[in-house]
Amino acid sequence: MGSTLPMKLAYGQDLDRERELFVHTFRQSRPTLEAVAAHAGVSRATVSRVVNGGPGVRPEVREKVRNSVEELGYVPNNAARTLVTRRTGAVAVVIAEPESRVFADPFFAQQLRGISRELSEYDTQLVLMMVERQKDYARIGRYLSAGHVDGALMFSLHGDDPLPTVARRSGLPAVFGGRPGWPGAEGDADLLYVDTDNRDGARQAVAHLQERGRRTIAVINGPLDQTSALDRMHGYCDALGIGVHEADPALVAQGDFTAEGGEHAMERLLDLCPSLDAVFAGNDLMASGALRTLRARGRRVPEDVAVVGYDDLEPAAWASPPLTTVRQDVEGMGGMMAELLLRRIGLAGGKHDAPPTPVVTPATLVVRDSS
Repeated sequence: MGSTLPMKLAYGQDLDRERELFVHTFRQSRPTLEAVAAHAGVSRATVSRVVNGGPGVRPEVREKVRNSVEELGYVPNNAARTLVTRRTGAVAVVIAEPESRVFADPFFAQQLRGISRELSEYDTQLVLMMVERQKDYARIGRYLSAGHVDGALMFSLHGDDPLPTVARRSGLPAVFGGRPGWPGAEGDADLLYVDTDNRDGARQAVAHLQERGRRTIAVINGPLDQTSALDRMHGYCDALGIGVHEADPALVAQGDFTAEGGEHAMERLLDLCPSLDAVFAGNDLMASGALRTLRARGRRVPEDVAVVGYDDLEPAAWASPPLTTVRQDVEGMGGMMAELLLRRIGLAGGKHDAPPTPVVTPATLVVRDSS
């Protein structure tokens, strides 16, 4: 008994010494900002700006620092960085749609790709949030207000969507995808958004069908509580030289931006107006559904009925026949949304460091075999 206690103490002391040696060795092996700076041949301040996503570093220098960070295996201390920069290094991407819609529509995949690529350039993480139920708005509001992210990107908003109010109450910078349609948006000078010229794109689509000699042109709309669908409906009417309320109800059907919706809408249009010879669908998914119905009904495309879609996502070129459509740069628009937000946060600089402003991109008609 007398010799057991000293042996245990000695054994415990050895373990403590081993732990201290391990921790010391581990700490010594972790590269520091100074080590990265020496490896890249730049100052410590430059490395800090690159690691923390700060502006004012030339692209070639930024790339050199990132190569050194990767080669040395430098890992920033996020807790310390947050205390210094007051930033989390993360951005929330909020899509006002359920998972079933987001993962079934290639539009969202392309937009997220553009957002992710731009954020990764500034070492900023993407936190994806979707709206399944009404109570999700409160959950999203709590998350944004709790300081988990530096800003928010929000898109696919419907009518009186609460997300703009959620963003405002959180106090976070926000950028929206699509032309804002909520009350007071037009007078908000600080509001940032990215959109395409949906009205002109639809006008081009219908004008093209008219030039091809089509006279009874139908339209399949997305949800009209979204500004993109409403603008495309206006463009359809512009080309026909009528007001929205003058459109023939037999030539207007709702498709909800889904392939199934386009399929059912095309069935309704053929039932109400069997003589129609063209249809403009408000997105490529609805156009693909329309093509299925036309084949099932024995209508040849484009001989009997010409079809034009909107978006020019990859499946449009694979359709049978390949789909004429209006191209919008979905991936590029996602990148622009992220860039505007990063500039508003102060992580990215623009030309001449001018304040960020809303962006509306052009729409371009892509003619293929379906028209």
